[in-house]
Amino acid sequence: MADVDEQRVCIKFCVRLGTTGSETFEMLKQAFGDSCVSRSRTFEWFGRFKNGRASTANDDRSGRPSTATNPSKVEQVWVAVNQDCCRTIHNLCAEVGIGYGSCQRILTEKLNMHQNAAKFVPRVLTQDQKGSRIAICQELKETVINDPTILLNVITGDESIVYAYDPETKLQSSQWKIPGSPRPKKARMQKKQIEDDAHLFL
Repeated sequence: MADVDEQRVCIKFCVRLGTTGSETFEMLKQAFGDSCVSRSRTFEWFGRFKNGRASTANDDRSGRPSTATNPSKVEQVWVAVNQDCCRTIHNLCAEVGIGYGSCQRILTEKLNMHQNAAKFVPRVLTQDQKGSRIAICQELKETVINDPTILLNVITGDESIVYAYDPETKLQSSQWKIPGSPRPKKARMQKKQIEDDAHLFL
């Protein structure tokens, strides 16, 4: 949206020129298009300037300044997120003792963090599991090279059909991350039939 202060200056200028509120609104629409402030907001500020207001800034809000975003609360949120980056804002609010909006401002404005949904990958393996798969594949390859007739002893059995379910959704596995951090990974598991041929060596 175009700068609201800029449009308020235009409204103030129109008041000085002696235009009406309707004429002012039409000129704002022509100048700013879809970014134009609403008709009611235009007439509100038109009346303020006509009654002698000079400033285009918002009025100061009454009440005490918020203490929920002080350095102590920011530090508590930072520690809590580092302990478990999958925590929801509601959980953080309950632990730190602040409101939802304050906790959200601390995460996004003070800590410059955002939630990254997990990236689906075919499967998540540890380095040991990856190494084990490579070793098994190399062993099978060498076996076939040394004995080409080994494949004659392979029997293909019937298809086995199983159901797989996600233990958690993609949203539930999202994590709080700072800019530049890698996205978390999540093994792709879907509620569907998985058909797999059973290969047995005699």
